[in-house]
Amino acid sequence: MELSSPHPAAPASRWTGRTDGTGPQHRRWHQAVHLQEELATASQYVPQEPREGIAVVGFCSDEGVRRNHGRPGAASGPAALRNALGPLALHEDFSVLDAGDITVDGDDLEGGQRRLGAATTELLNQHSLTIVLGGGHETAYGSYLGMAGSHRVAEEQRVGILNLDAHFDLRDAPQPTSGTPFRQIAESEHNAGRPFRYAVVGISRPNNTRALFDTAAELGVDHLLDEQCATHTGQVSEFVEKFLAQIDVLHLSIDLDVLPAAVAPGVSAPAGLGVPLDVIHAICHQVASSGKLALMDVVELNPTYDIDNRTARTAARLITTVAHTAAEHHR
Repeated sequence: MELSSPHPAAPASRWTGRTDGTGPQHRRWHQAVHLQEELATASQYVPQEPREGIAVVGFCSDEGVRRNHGRPGAASGPAALRNALGPLALHEDFSVLDAGDITVDGDDLEGGQRRLGAATTELLNQHSLTIVLGGGHETAYGSYLGMAGSHRVAEEQRVGILNLDAHFDLRDAPQPTSGTPFRQIAESEHNAGRPFRYAVVGISRPNNTRALFDTAAELGVDHLLDEQCATHTGQVSEFVEKFLAQIDVLHLSIDLDVLPAAVAPGVSAPAGLGVPLDVIHAICHQVASSGKLALMDVVELNPTYDIDNRTARTAARLITTVAHTAAEHHR
């Protein structure tokens, strides 16, 4: 597979980890990964439609966070996520294609999002699951552009976005930021004549103004508050199941600031309460087992503020759960 020009850069971090053997019973992420340039020159590689396995692409950006007056550092997120994933064991026989990193040049966030969209479209068209490693939450608009250009939408599938996040990210701003991606998506879907299907789990009432709640209501956005998630886990499962029933293809966006600060300190805006990790983990398992998950982005990891790689390790565990559960479904 060759991505449309311009090509993403080579992975900022090569996959590494412990090696106990070369058999399938010993496999770890770093042993399952093939780099984009390796596959492009491998004579035995024949693209399929779609190809089994997953694809990974990084988005090295914190320009959206900077514009949103957050703590910069998320541009280093993709490398930290690869480092955390590399040593983890794989118990399902799936392949991993690493398509490299899209890097935002200077303050050209919009150009970076377009390039991420072009890369993601081709990955979605050729793999059963594509995972985007952010980057600030501005990553989500680039992910959306990829989905919108893929055959998943061309086939008139009902596409929905489930966001695990303390924030709606529906801000109205003069230029795109990490706080605007879903408002941008709503406007793009309206212009394309498609309904905006978007739901959020983990909203923090103190961290979203009344105006943002009003905007969510106007756009038909369903949501659960963080405090509801902490005390009514059955309600969370029902909420997710109801949303899944309304769509055919899912884009899952995980903003790591949805988790308690003690679990995920390495983010732009640590949570004062947050949603318990076991609840977020259960959602990941639920959506991956639905057979509807096509695209996932994991955003807002800021290694500068992480403690003992705690946030990166947590994110890697969630990604691994999704990858294994999706592989079991496709088996």
